[in-house]
Amino acid sequence: MNWYGTLKTALNALRRNVMRTLLTTLGIVIGVAAVITMTEIGNGASIAIQRTMASMGANTLVIIPGAANTGGINFGFGSMMTLTPQDADAISRECPSVRNVAPIVRARTQLVFGNRNYVPTYLYGTTPSFLDIREWTDLDSGEMFTDHDVRNANKICIVGQTIVRQLFGGESPVGKEIRIRNVAFKVIGVLRSKGANMMGMDQDDILLAPWTTIKYRVVATSLSASNQSNTNTANTNDVTSLSQLYPNLQQNLYPAASATEQADTPKPIRFTNVDQILTAARSAVQIPSAIHEMTMLLRENHHLPPSDPDDFIIRDMTEITKSMTSTTEMITKLLLCVAMISLVVGGIGIMNIMLVSVTERTREIGLRMAVGAEPGDILRQFLTEAVVLCLIGGTMGIILGRGASYVITTVLHWPTAASISAIVVSVVVSASVGVIFGFYPAWKASRLDPIDALRYE
Repeated sequence: MNWYGTLKTALNALRRNVMRTLLTTLGIVIGVAAVITMTEIGNGASIAIQRTMASMGANTLVIIPGAANTGGINFGFGSMMTLTPQDADAISRECPSVRNVAPIVRARTQLVFGNRNYVPTYLYGTTPSFLDIREWTDLDSGEMFTDHDVRNANKICIVGQTIVRQLFGGESPVGKEIRIRNVAFKVIGVLRSKGANMMGMDQDDILLAPWTTIKYRVVATSLSASNQSNTNTANTNDVTSLSQLYPNLQQNLYPAASATEQADTPKPIRFTNVDQILTAARSAVQIPSAIHEMTMLLRENHHLPPSDPDDFIIRDMTEITKSMTSTTEMITKLLLCVAMISLVVGGIGIMNIMLVSVTERTREIGLRMAVGAEPGDILRQFLTEAVVLCLIGGTMGIILGRGASYVITTVLHWPTAASISAIVVSVVVSASVGVIFGFYPAWKASRLDPIDALRYE
């Protein structure tokens, strides 16, 4: 008997008792549906966690300057002024694994509005790409400043929800002016609430302004450990030389260097530096390649010999991402183990029904063997019936599982994600269950003696 004839005979045998066939496949239906539903819920949870972590900066890479050494004293990372806005532009152009780049100038000083003052946790001078990197593009009100504002060092800013509560008493600050070290800034937007980050820091306690404004109008220096509110603002009318103090006295405070001395000991050129460069990799998978590309580019731009260490450090959140991902994967695997138990129970049910079927059809088996059927034909027939039962149950289970995922997303608003691999695995597992649990009944049927089978009542 060929495979087509065997399949046709198996389907005819299953159609004799439709109700029993459906009840037999019920275990497989429930098992496969549970596997698909649990897998899609796990995938959805994983995607939701990745999005949440991305909004908190999981794909964010922070470049900070290296450590300065003077007289054998190491001042720690961030004390060396090595990063420039040109570095940020070069990374944006030449690093394909990096999605976006934003230079940052930090400050620590008071904000003053009316008779209120407040020192925010984060006072950043940056560019509009900062919000894209931090997944913070939706503003609660107002608008974000533009690259044109950065180029012109315009005195505008946007603030977080904590500053709105602390400085403005919960009222809308859009259009109002605040003072930062006696420099008036107009508030043009309010960030939506973001809450605490993974380290417990309030992300809403933030003010963003063009980095050029913060750099040239507010601080003019790198962020120090002390509060910059205590630092006197530079006044262009201050007396800085003897020629200003005594206009008629032609005397310099320090002797002028000769041309030879200037050639021998040239003064270093003062360049514009930034405190940090914030970047975002295109995906979590591309973080290592993004780090490698930025490292090679910055070493080349800073003219570092191969023997010299990096004058910068790149920090990421890989360990936190791995920790959260491993937790999600463990929960998903636990759910799959529970769902696989349903498949095992369904397989045992199929084996039980097939044994009953062999007992009921003993005379039929004996008759087939009497007219020339080989034991292999009998084995193949009953094995085919078991596999067909499992495949029918698997198909119904796939439909039920996908439907359950849709209902869960619609009604409970849980995140789910379709998994093609889970569907393929369910089909393979269904066929495997049919082969494994159907083999013994089929083997038992093929071992029957034709004479004894014909005499069976």
